[in-house]
Amino acid sequence: MFSPHVTVACVIQYKQKYLVVEEQDHGRIVFNQPAGHLEANESLISAVKREVKEETGLEIEPQGFIGSYLFTSPVNQVTYLRFCFYYQFEQAPPACKPQDADIINCHWLTLDELKQQQTKLRSALVLEVIEDYVAGQQGDLSLIKHFPLATV
Repeated sequence: MFSPHVTVACVIQYKQKYLVVEEQDHGRIVFNQPAGHLEANESLISAVKREVKEETGLEIEPQGFIGSYLFTSPVNQVTYLRFCFYYQFEQAPPACKPQDADIINCHWLTLDELKQQQTKLRSALVLEVIEDYVAGQQGDLSLIKHFPLATV
């Protein structure tokens, strides 16, 4: 039975820069959006808020939805179904303080700087979702529905 890994990610912008985390992946140091796996009994929005907090220390409320992306990693042959959200700081954001030991550092990079780092991106999705966001692919959070398990 085919079961893709469900993940969430968040494009976080301040002025013309985007927040990326530097992390270890299969022995490589790579850049990624704050992202991670959906946990049991968790909504997609709760998951992205949790992942952003764990990986950056920032507490944000996603402002909208960019899209869903189906991607099979050439590194491990795992298929991921990624739900990507966005958040834009209007004022200077607080310093990042990653809580996840796998995060080496946080960086604010322009789109051009990210394009220059393509070989260091965790996957092609890192650039793809930012380009979609910049192109105006921004949907309302009402597109995301969650129906928790009803208790009897």
